[in-house]
Amino acid sequence: MNAQKRRAIYERLRAGLPVPTTELKYRSPFELLVAVILSAQATDKSVNLATATLFAAADTPQAMADLGVAGVKQHIRRIGLFNTKAENIVKTCHRLLKQHGGEVPRERGALEALPGVGRKTANVVLNTAFGEPTIAVDTHIFRVANRTGLAPGKTVRQVEDRLLKVTPPQFRHDAHHWLILHGRYTCLARRPRCGQCTLADLCEWPDRAMAVAMAVRA
Repeated sequence: MNAQKRRAIYERLRAGLPVPTTELKYRSPFELLVAVILSAQATDKSVNLATATLFAAADTPQAMADLGVAGVKQHIRRIGLFNTKAENIVKTCHRLLKQHGGEVPRERGALEALPGVGRKTANVVLNTAFGEPTIAVDTHIFRVANRTGLAPGKTVRQVEDRLLKVTPPQFRHDAHHWLILHGRYTCLARRPRCGQCTLADLCEWPDRAMAVAMAVRA
Protein backbone atom coordinates (compact mmCIF):
# COMPACT_ATOMS: atom_id res chain seq x y z
CA MET A 1 0.00 0.00 0.00
CA ASN A 2 1.40 3.39 -0.96
CA ALA A 3 1.59 6.48 1.24
CA GLN A 4 -1.19 8.29 -0.64
CA LYS A 5 -3.67 5.50 0.01
CA ARG A 6 -2.69 5.27 3.68
CA ARG A 7 -3.25 8.98 4.11
CA ALA A 8 -6.66 8.68 2.45
CA ILE A 9 -7.62 5.90 4.88
CA TYR A 10 -6.78 8.03 7.88
CA GLU A 11 -8.48 11.08 6.42
CA ARG A 12 -11.71 9.12 6.03
CA LEU A 13 -11.47 7.65 9.50
CA ARG A 14 -10.94 11.14 10.90
CA ALA A 15 -13.89 12.51 8.92
CA GLY A 16 -16.13 9.84 10.39
CA LEU A 17 -14.89 10.32 13.96
CA PRO A 18 -12.95 13.56 14.45
CA VAL A 19 -12.26 13.05 18.16
CA PRO A 20 -11.98 9.32 18.89
CA THR A 21 -11.35 7.88 22.33
CA THR A 22 -11.52 4.63 24.25
CA GLU A 23 -14.89 3.09 25.10
CA LEU A 24 -13.62 2.27 28.56
CA LYS A 25 -15.05 4.56 31.24
CA TYR A 26 -12.52 6.27 33.50
CA ARG A 27 -11.89 9.55 35.30
CA SER A 28 -8.16 9.42 35.99
CA PRO A 29 -4.98 7.75 34.70
CA PHE A 30 -5.26 5.30 37.59
CA GLU A 31 -8.81 4.28 36.70
CA LEU A 32 -7.77 3.90 33.06
CA LEU A 33 -4.83 1.70 34.06
CA VAL A 34 -7.09 -0.58 36.10
CA ALA A 35 -9.71 -0.72 33.34
CA VAL A 36 -7.14 -1.68 30.72
CA ILE A 37 -5.70 -4.41 32.96
CA LEU A 38 -9.23 -5.77 33.31
CA SER A 39 -9.90 -5.54 29.57
CA ALA A 40 -7.55 -8.38 28.62
CA GLN A 41 -9.75 -11.14 27.12
CA ALA A 42 -12.86 -9.18 28.13
CA THR A 43 -15.19 -6.75 26.39
CA ASP A 44 -15.20 -3.05 27.20
CA LYS A 45 -18.88 -3.39 28.10
CA SER A 46 -18.18 -6.02 30.76
CA VAL A 47 -15.29 -3.99 32.12
CA ASN A 48 -17.41 -0.86 32.37
CA LEU A 49 -20.08 -2.78 34.29
CA ALA A 50 -17.46 -4.02 36.75
CA THR A 51 -15.63 -0.72 37.21
CA ALA A 52 -18.87 1.16 37.82
CA THR A 53 -19.03 -0.44 41.27
CA LEU A 54 -15.29 -0.99 41.72
CA PHE A 55 -14.39 2.68 41.23
CA ALA A 56 -17.29 3.75 43.43
CA ALA A 57 -15.70 1.70 46.20
CA ALA A 58 -12.07 2.56 45.45
CA ASP A 59 -10.80 5.11 42.93
CA THR A 60 -7.22 5.62 44.15
CA PRO A 61 -4.27 3.23 44.61
CA GLN A 62 -4.52 3.54 48.39
CA ALA A 63 -8.25 2.84 48.46
CA MET A 64 -7.83 -0.10 46.07
CA ALA A 65 -4.98 -1.51 48.14
CA ASP A 66 -7.12 -1.17 51.27
CA LEU A 67 -9.94 -3.00 49.48
CA GLY A 68 -7.59 -5.94 49.02
CA VAL A 69 -7.67 -8.86 46.61
CA ALA A 70 -10.87 -10.32 48.05
CA GLY A 71 -12.60 -6.96 47.88
CA VAL A 72 -11.57 -6.34 44.28
CA LYS A 73 -12.76 -9.82 43.31
CA GLN A 74 -16.26 -9.03 44.54
CA HIS A 75 -16.58 -6.38 41.84
CA ILE A 76 -14.88 -8.12 38.91
CA ARG A 77 -15.85 -11.77 39.29
CA ARG A 78 -17.91 -11.69 36.06
CA ILE A 79 -14.76 -10.86 34.07
CA GLY A 80 -12.50 -13.59 32.71
CA LEU A 81 -9.33 -14.34 34.69
CA PHE A 82 -10.68 -12.24 37.56
CA ASN A 83 -8.57 -14.01 40.19
CA THR A 84 -5.28 -13.17 38.51
CA LYS A 85 -6.44 -9.70 37.56
CA ALA A 86 -7.47 -8.87 41.14
CA GLU A 87 -4.08 -9.97 42.43
CA ASN A 88 -2.24 -7.95 39.78
CA ILE A 89 -4.32 -4.84 40.43
CA VAL A 90 -3.65 -4.89 44.17
CA LYS A 91 0.06 -5.59 43.62
CA THR A 92 0.16 -2.71 41.14
CA CYS A 93 -1.46 -0.41 43.70
CA HIS A 94 1.15 -1.26 46.29
CA ARG A 95 3.92 -0.61 43.78
CA LEU A 96 2.41 2.71 42.73
CA LEU A 97 2.28 3.78 46.38
CA LYS A 98 5.78 2.57 47.18
CA GLN A 99 7.66 3.59 44.04
CA HIS A 100 5.64 6.35 42.37
CA GLY A 101 3.97 8.34 45.12
CA GLY A 102 0.58 6.93 44.27
CA GLU A 103 0.72 8.28 40.70
CA VAL A 104 0.64 6.38 37.43
CA PRO A 105 4.05 6.77 35.76
CA ARG A 106 4.17 8.08 32.22
CA GLU A 107 7.32 6.20 31.23
CA ARG A 108 7.01 2.94 29.31
CA GLY A 109 9.58 1.05 31.36
CA ALA A 110 7.94 1.98 34.65
CA LEU A 111 4.50 1.04 33.35
CA GLU A 112 5.61 -2.32 32.00
CA ALA A 113 7.24 -3.10 35.35
CA LEU A 114 3.80 -3.03 37.01
CA PRO A 115 2.09 -6.41 37.60
CA GLY A 116 -0.38 -7.24 34.86
CA VAL A 117 0.90 -4.50 32.53
CA GLY A 118 2.42 -5.46 29.19
CA ARG A 119 3.34 -3.44 26.14
CA LYS A 120 -0.23 -3.13 24.85
CA THR A 121 -1.57 -1.89 28.19
CA ALA A 122 1.32 0.54 28.53
CA ASN A 123 0.64 1.87 25.03
CA VAL A 124 -3.04 2.47 25.82
CA VAL A 125 -2.21 4.37 29.02
CA LEU A 126 0.55 6.41 27.38
CA ASN A 127 -1.73 7.34 24.49
CA THR A 128 -5.06 7.89 26.21
CA ALA A 129 -4.00 9.24 29.59
CA PHE A 130 -0.86 11.12 28.61
CA GLY A 131 -1.32 11.97 24.93
CA GLU A 132 1.67 10.03 23.61
CA PRO A 133 1.50 9.00 19.92
CA THR A 134 1.63 5.27 20.66
CA ILE A 135 -0.38 2.55 18.93
CA ALA A 136 -1.57 -0.38 21.02
CA VAL A 137 -2.13 -3.34 18.70
CA ASP A 138 -4.88 -5.71 19.79
CA THR A 139 -6.62 -8.42 17.77
CA HIS A 140 -8.84 -5.86 16.00
CA ILE A 141 -5.98 -3.63 14.91
CA PHE A 142 -3.84 -6.62 13.95
CA ARG A 143 -6.66 -7.83 11.69
CA VAL A 144 -7.39 -4.44 10.13
CA ALA A 145 -3.73 -3.66 9.49
CA ASN A 146 -3.14 -7.00 7.78
CA ARG A 147 -6.45 -7.36 5.95
CA THR A 148 -6.46 -3.88 4.43
CA GLY A 149 -2.74 -3.88 3.67
CA LEU A 150 -2.26 -0.77 5.81
CA ALA A 151 0.59 -2.27 7.84
CA PRO A 152 1.06 -6.01 7.34
CA GLY A 153 3.00 -8.03 9.89
CA LYS A 154 3.22 -11.56 11.24
CA THR A 155 3.37 -10.51 14.88
CA VAL A 156 1.73 -7.83 17.01
CA ARG A 157 5.05 -6.05 17.45
CA GLN A 158 5.74 -6.08 13.70
CA VAL A 159 2.36 -4.50 13.05
CA GLU A 160 2.91 -1.89 15.77
CA ASP A 161 6.34 -0.95 14.41
CA ARG A 162 5.01 -0.81 10.87
CA LEU A 163 2.05 1.37 11.84
CA LEU A 164 4.32 3.79 13.67
CA LYS A 165 6.54 3.98 10.59
CA VAL A 166 3.86 4.48 7.93
CA THR A 167 1.24 6.51 9.81
CA PRO A 168 1.63 10.25 9.11
CA PRO A 169 2.47 12.20 12.31
CA GLN A 170 -0.81 14.14 12.37
CA PHE A 171 -2.78 10.87 12.57
CA ARG A 172 -0.52 8.92 14.91
CA HIS A 173 -2.15 9.90 18.20
CA ASP A 174 -5.65 8.86 17.14
CA ALA A 175 -4.73 5.91 14.90
CA HIS A 176 -5.15 3.38 17.72
CA HIS A 177 -8.74 4.42 18.42
CA TRP A 178 -9.78 4.69 14.77
CA LEU A 179 -8.41 1.29 13.87
CA ILE A 180 -9.75 -0.57 16.90
CA LEU A 181 -13.24 0.87 16.40
CA HIS A 182 -13.12 0.07 12.69
CA GLY A 183 -12.19 -3.51 13.53
CA ARG A 184 -14.77 -3.77 16.27
CA TYR A 185 -17.76 -2.51 14.28
CA THR A 186 -16.98 -2.77 10.56
CA CYS A 187 -13.98 -4.93 9.68
CA LEU A 188 -15.26 -7.90 11.67
CA ALA A 189 -13.30 -11.13 11.92
CA ARG A 190 -15.80 -13.58 10.43
CA ARG A 191 -18.22 -11.44 8.44
CA PRO A 192 -16.64 -8.09 7.63
CA ARG A 193 -19.16 -5.43 6.65
CA CYS A 194 -17.42 -4.51 3.41
CA GLY A 195 -20.63 -3.26 1.86
CA GLN A 196 -20.90 -0.60 4.57
CA CYS A 197 -17.20 0.20 4.81
CA THR A 198 -16.09 3.73 3.94
CA LEU A 199 -12.62 2.36 3.18
CA ALA A 200 -13.75 -0.35 0.75
CA ASP A 201 -12.25 1.22 -2.36
CA LEU A 202 -8.93 1.72 -0.58
CA CYS A 203 -8.74 -1.74 0.96
CA GLU A 204 -6.32 -4.25 -0.58
CA TRP A 205 -7.91 -7.39 0.88
CA PRO A 206 -8.05 -9.99 -1.94
CA ASP A 207 -11.46 -11.28 -0.79
CA ARG A 208 -13.07 -7.85 -0.47
CA ALA A 209 -15.02 -8.00 -3.73
CA MET A 210 -16.51 -11.36 -2.79
CA ALA A 211 -17.48 -10.07 0.66
CA VAL A 212 -19.19 -7.05 -0.89
CA ALA A 213 -21.10 -9.25 -3.33
CA MET A 214 -22.26 -11.54 -0.53
CA ALA A 215 -23.41 -8.53 1.49
CA VAL A 216 -25.42 -7.22 -1.46
CA ARG A 217 -27.11 -10.60 -1.99
CA ALA A 218 -27.94 -10.82 1.72
